[in-house]
Amino acid sequence: MSNPSLEADSSELSLGDHHIDFVEETEKATSVPVTAATPISIPAMLCDEKLLEEINAIPDKMGFKIGDVAEILGIKQYVLRYWETEFEVLRPKKASNNQRMYTRKDVENALLIRKLLHRDRFSIEGARNAMKELKAHVRKEKDMTQVYHKLEGINEAVEDLILDIRRVRQIFK
Repeated sequence: MSNPSLEADSSELSLGDHHIDFVEETEKATSVPVTAATPISIPAMLCDEKLLEEINAIPDKMGFKIGDVAEILGIKQYVLRYWETEFEVLRPKKASNNQRMYTRKDVENALLIRKLLHRDRFSIEGARNAMKELKAHVRKEKDMTQVYHKLEGINEAVEDLILDIRRVRQIFK
């Protein structure tokens, strides 16, 4: 089971900082091996080696200016500003001087958007829908993980009860 620690907002689509631990079916659905470097919240079928390399090549900084992000993505700044209007997951914070400040997660999401639009040839609408499906996938996976952990706890409690019953039986034999 995966163990995403994501919020239910746009940050839910974070691609890094954590690592994927998808169930076996996900690993079988892709030709890209799932490794410790694979981002957490991107299904392996959307991920390819080039995207992983690009994500791993992102400089380790607290914040990125729009020019930095545009350079990393190999696109113009106006394209990035346009994507902000089209994709809710791409909403950088504004610094006190009103300059956009992107987080690493924003850069990772922008890399995924660029992959969907440029390499996978999605339309804006298609990429937006794919991002929405990804968000739903992440949310569902998070829910399944929580249920799994609750079931693990219940299973441990049942095993403890069984041991207690066996001890009581031994006492009364």
